[in-house]
Amino acid sequence: MFGKSKKNAEITYIAAGCTITGETEFIGNALIGGTIFGKVVAEQNVTIEPKGSIDGQLACQELKVSGIFKGKLQCERLIITSSGTVEGEVASKTMEIFEGGQFIGVRVKEEMNLLQDLKSENKLNKNNLFEGLELQSE
Repeated sequence: MFGKSKKNAEITYIAAGCTITGETEFIGNALIGGTIFGKVVAEQNVTIEPKGSIDGQLACQELKVSGIFKGKLQCERLIITSSGTVEGEVASKTMEIFEGGQFIGVRVKEEMNLLQDLKSENKLNKNNLFEGLELQSE
């Protein structure tokens, strides 16, 4: 009754020249002009300005990139503007790239994770490349 609605949360601005390292959570929208290293969770939208960057993991509703994003991204919608660069693994329902925008990486389904440890995925080890896999004979 007296609590603030999450949908009406204020915007958080990380100014140019500001650097944040670690885990960060935004309840409302976030505008990134500075640099964030680490894990970021946003309940709403994140916008990276032309001189802004995020390096790490990001989960949000919508990401608009005019600067640089590197790492793992999970979102409903990704927009890469003409000055934006996204590098890494992206799980998004929709993706829009404007002319001049760059996407360097792989787009995956939400339930997939291509950056999993190869040892657990392919049962690789130093002694036997395919240990645990059964060969079928006719």
